[in-house]
Amino acid sequence: MDHDTHMKHRGVLEPIDRITEVIFGLLMAMTFIGSLSVATAGRDDARLMLIAAFGCNIAWGLVDAVIYLLRTWTERTRSRNLLMGLQQDADAQQGREQVAAALPERISQALESGELEMLRRRLVDDASRPMPPRLGLDDFKAALATFLLVVLATFPVVIPFLLIDTTSTAIRTSHLVALLMLYLSGWLLARYSGGRTQLTGLTLALVGAVLIVSIIALGG
Repeated sequence: MDHDTHMKHRGVLEPIDRITEVIFGLLMAMTFIGSLSVATAGRDDARLMLIAAFGCNIAWGLVDAVIYLLRTWTERTRSRNLLMGLQQDADAQQGREQVAAALPERISQALESGELEMLRRRLVDDASRPMPPRLGLDDFKAALATFLLVVLATFPVVIPFLLIDTTSTAIRTSHLVALLMLYLSGWLLARYSGGRTQLTGLTLALVGAVLIVSIIALGG
């Protein structure tokens, strides 16, 4: 399977990126819902909270999308400079050091000098292959997906306020939905990484609840 085919099958975002963007959007929305008082909040308070939650997640979704593009551009530029440096520099030792620096530390430590030299030569010999653009259509699709995930994560926790007339009941239901979503997100992360699904789900739900309380207490 060539690189282009692999990219098409992989999708615009990695599973971990999709899950963490949903978690981020969920936590942002819950900071607004958590500011409502079960005892005193009324329908007007809930309506203002819904507007603020959506507005905040739209803004942060845009920020996250721009940061995604900036990170992608920076990583591509770094890779292009590495390839150009390897192809222009005849110093094999320096080239091996550059290749080792570009690899994850655990992998670079496991490779011997001869294996690093083989990688260096492969990259030098691959000079005829055109370099990918710093930003392409798929990158903008991924940025759009990032934005949408942050915004759409708001809906599950605000739907109770649209379906339930009693504000206090809607708040408690929203909290329950948020905890269930955090548990599911943790479960999916563990499944992706090969970890313990139930334990990770429960841990993320607990950590998420602590984060929400902390953000609200700090005025976030």
